Amino acid sequence: MSGLIAENAVFRSPAVHTPQEGRDTVVGYLTAAMTVLGPHLAYEREWLGDDSAVLQFSTTLGEVEVHGVDVITWDDAGQIVDFTVMIRPVKALNAVIEHMGAELLAMLEAAGH
Repeated sequence: MSGLIAENAVFRSPAVHTPQEGRDTVVGYLTAAMTVLGPHLAYEREWLGDDSAVLQFSTTLGEVEVHGVDVITWDDAGQIVDFTVMIRPVKALNAVIEHMGAELLAMLEAAGH
């Protein structure tokens, strides 16, 4: 996945107040998101631009339905430079925050941090 992400990429999450910067950080967040959301994740619609895409998705976390969009922007080399996630409803966002926090912590512990 890291080959798709620009060195100076930024990840923007509804769960984190500041943009998360750098390839390794973005890859970490996307890896955790695929683990947490992946088993039931389905992309339903897409809107494409010359250097960007908006992808509408849905998934479930336990009994909670999660709906959201990924807004992705890439550079001239085709590498992702900005990945923004929006999630609704608030009950779903709270579930994602809880599960993502646990997954990110587990990843840090596995890396020896």
